[in-house]
Amino acid sequence: MGSRMRTLYNMRKARSKDRQLYDGYDEEYDCPILDEDRVVDELENQMSEGGVIVDYHGCDFFPERWFHIVFVLKTDNSILYKRLENRGYNEKKLKDNIQCEIFQVLHEEALASYKEEIVHQLPSNKPEDLEDNINQILKWIEHWVKDHSS
Repeated sequence: MGSRMRTLYNMRKARSKDRQLYDGYDEEYDCPILDEDRVVDELENQMSEGGVIVDYHGCDFFPERWFHIVFVLKTDNSILYKRLENRGYNEKKLKDNIQCEIFQVLHEEALASYKEEIVHQLPSNKPEDLEDNINQILKWIEHWVKDHSS
């Protein structure tokens, strides 16, 4: 989708050491700890220009003013388990991610952080879902641009 849009800001890339957007390393989860304040500072100018898609597994620290729509991907637990296991997630990280999906933590976080009418869930179970989701998001963008162009 990034090739079809002006900008795609992938937060995994943001964690690179040269950007200094991390604040240590979480040994238990075997991953860097993102410094949310630094991330917001880093993105502020880009976000104010518009046309940016942010790809991240959380949203509660992003300012509400940044987004016109929020998409939360939902995956069947058995499929998610296999995906995360194939990525080599340790047992704790695997278990916590599955529980997060079961209890829809990210969807609830999005609903608590943004207006309910802009939060949407999309399926992410099979490869075809990726293309369908991209097309749905691009359609939404087209409609939004058309409705807000004068």
